[in-house]
Amino acid sequence: MRVITSTKVFTGAPGCNAALPLAIAIDDGRVAAVVPRADASSLANDARIEDWGDAFVCPGFIDAHQHVQHAALFPSSLASEYAGTSEEDCVAHLQAWAYAQTHLDDTSWLVCHGWRDSLWDTPLPPTRASLDVAFPHRPVAMYSGDAHTLWTNTAGLRTLGLDDDSEPPAGGSFDRDEHGHLTGVLREAAGMANVAHILASFSAEQLMHVYRTYLGHLRSMGVTSVADMALSLVPGADGMRPDIYEKLEDSDDLCVRAHLFPCLDDDQSNLEELQAQLTGPKLRAPGFKQFFDGVSSQHTAWCGDPYANARFAGDAGRPTVAPERMRKLVLAAAKRGHAVRIHTIGDEAVHVALDILCEARARYGTPTQGCHTLEHVEDIRPADIARLSATGVVASVQPPHVTIDLEQPARDLGTWRARRMWPFATMLREGVTLALGTDAPVVPPTSMDVLYTAVTRRTPKGHEPAQGWYPEHVITRAQALRAYSLGGATAVGRAHELGSLEPGKFADLAVWDTDLIGCDSSELQHARCLSTELG
Repeated sequence: MRVITSTKVFTGAPGCNAALPLAIAIDDGRVAAVVPRADASSLANDARIEDWGDAFVCPGFIDAHQHVQHAALFPSSLASEYAGTSEEDCVAHLQAWAYAQTHLDDTSWLVCHGWRDSLWDTPLPPTRASLDVAFPHRPVAMYSGDAHTLWTNTAGLRTLGLDDDSEPPAGGSFDRDEHGHLTGVLREAAGMANVAHILASFSAEQLMHVYRTYLGHLRSMGVTSVADMALSLVPGADGMRPDIYEKLEDSDDLCVRAHLFPCLDDDQSNLEELQAQLTGPKLRAPGFKQFFDGVSSQHTAWCGDPYANARFAGDAGRPTVAPERMRKLVLAAAKRGHAVRIHTIGDEAVHVALDILCEARARYGTPTQGCHTLEHVEDIRPADIARLSATGVVASVQPPHVTIDLEQPARDLGTWRARRMWPFATMLREGVTLALGTDAPVVPPTSMDVLYTAVTRRTPKGHEPAQGWYPEHVITRAQALRAYSLGGATAVGRAHELGSLEPGKFADLAVWDTDLIGCDSSELQHARCLSTELG
C-alpha cells in the first residue's frame, strides 16, 4: 500500500469545494481510504508514505472531447499546423515547411491544419488556384482550424477522384465558382470523408509513434483519460484507430485511459464489436457519436432564427442529418442500450436533439455504458437548460472555444444570442453535468488553458477582454476542476470508478506546484505538473 499526503488535496467529490490536508491510501491501483493528513500513519503499518508537502493534488483530468488521430498528427513531423493571416501566408508557410521535410516522399500528401478564413486579413474562402501555383503536381490537404473544411489543390482533387461532375456525400458540400467548377474547398461531411482518405496514407508504424508521443504529452499536463470522438458522420471516416491503441497497450505504452466513440449508423456492429473487444480498465468504447449540424462561423450550425449577417433569405444553417433520420438512429441505438453523443452547436440543433434524447430515455432508460451527451452546446435557449438537467443529458463543452474569436458570435449570430452563449454558470446552477474538454486539434489540448478560460472567459493568449467575455458565465475553480474530471467520467459512463479521489475508484491523480484553487488567475497557465499517476 502507498499513502500520498499533502496539505492541499482536492478530491473532486460532490460537495468538495476546497483543497484540504489529507492522506490518500492507494492499494492495487485504487483509492483505499481518504483520511486527514495527521492520520496518515494509522492507515497501514507497512505503508510507504509519500509526502508532497504543499503541492496541489487533484484527480487526473478527463478530456471529454478530442479527435486523437488528428490532434496527435498535426504537432508531429508528418504534418504541419498553422493558422496564418491570409491565404497567401498559409501557402508560403506550407512551401517553407515542405522544403524542410526531407524525410517525406516528394509525391506524398502535404497536410496542414489550422487555417481560419474568418480571421484572415481578407476574410474570404481560399481556392485551389493559390495552391496550384506553389504545388502544381503534389497533392495538398489544408484542413481548417475548426476541422469542418478541407482546402486542396488540383492535384489533390485528382488524387481523391473528384471533378466538376462529382457529388458531395450527404451532409457535405463542394464550393464552386461562377462557372460551376470546383474551387478546392470541401465542407462538412465532404471535407471530413476526404481527410480520412488522405490520412489513410500514413502507415500504422508512423501513427504508433505519433500516438505514443501525443498521449505522453497529455499525461505531462495532468490528463489521465481522453474521449476519442468520431470526426465525421460518414461511416468508415470517423478517425477511430483501435488497432493503434491496442498495440500501445500490448507494448505497455498506453499511458492514459482511452474511450472510443465511433460514428453512429444503421449497422451498430462497429461499436458492439469494439465493446466486446475493449473490456479492460484502459480501453473502452462507451457509445456512439453523431453530427446534427456544423459551425456558426461557416453558417452551418443549425439555428432557430436566421444569422445576423445572413448570406441569403432564410440563412439559418441546416441539419447535417435529417431530424427524422437522427431520431431513427438514436432510438435504435438506445433500444440496444447504447449511449449517443451528438454534435450540436446551433440552438435549433440543441433543441431537436434534446427532444430525441428525451424520447430515448423515456422509452429505453439510461444507456448500459456511456451517457447521452450533447457536444459543444454553444448556443442554447434558456428553457432547454432545464431540460438538459431533467433528462440527465451531459453537456460536453470546450471552454477555449469561447475565446477563439471574440467578435464572431455577435457578427454571425447577433448580440442577443452572443450574450447567452456557453452559459456554464447557469447550467451548473440548474443541475446540468458539465464535462470539459478541448476538441483538439480545434484548439490545443493544453489543460491549464481549459481551466483558465472556464474561470475567466479570457483568451489564453493576450488575456482579453480584461473583465472576461460575458463574465456572468464564469464558473469557480472547484466547479471547473470537477467538470474536468468527474464530469468527463460521467460522460464516458465511468463516474463510479473515475473522476474523483474517493474510496473504490482508480487512483488517477495529478500533482501540481501551484494551488489551482487558491492561486491568482494569472498563475494558472504557469502551473507545472509535478507528477501524473494512472491507478
